[in-house]
Amino acid sequence: MCAASDEEQLAYALAHGRVLVTNDADFLRLNASGALHAGIVFYQSGPRSRRPLLSLLLVLAAELSAEEMRNHVEFV
Repeated sequence: MCAASDEEQLAYALAHGRVLVTNDADFLRLNASGALHAGIVFYQSGPRSRRPLLSLLLVLAAELSAEEMRNHVEFV
């Protein structure tokens, strides 16, 4: 999926019931335009190690259902 467009990636994630985790602001624009999705977790790029991000993702997975994430953007 690396060569796929942002729209294709979002559609693929939706078709497979997967939340997209990204630091690409283009996905925020797609959300704002009304594109349907299974959920987007947006994180700011920077000097953050992967361990804290993974911990936050585990908390989100435990706290939010698939239905709650649908067409929702969570900022971490």
